[in-house]
Amino acid sequence: MTNKKNAKAYWKENIKYVLILMTIWFLVSYGAGILFKDALDTIKIGGFKLGFWFAQQGAMYVFVILIFVYVRLMNKLDKKYGYDV
Repeated sequence: MTNKKNAKAYWKENIKYVLILMTIWFLVSYGAGILFKDALDTIKIGGFKLGFWFAQQGAMYVFVILIFVYVRLMNKLDKKYGYDV
């Protein structure tokens, strides 16, 4: 009985992490790259407008960082529920 409860709690927490991280990625890629592009274009990085930078490269960098964050969160979650090897 406790194994089913553990598995359910583990999966629920895993989905919560995925939704939070995907929301962050959406806000960065869609929000900063498209919706707030005009406001961000007033700032320049290396001669390029910040809105352009987010649309072209920033979202990819954030996605890679989020992958590492997800791995770290999942390692902690595995240990918490006893699924680590």
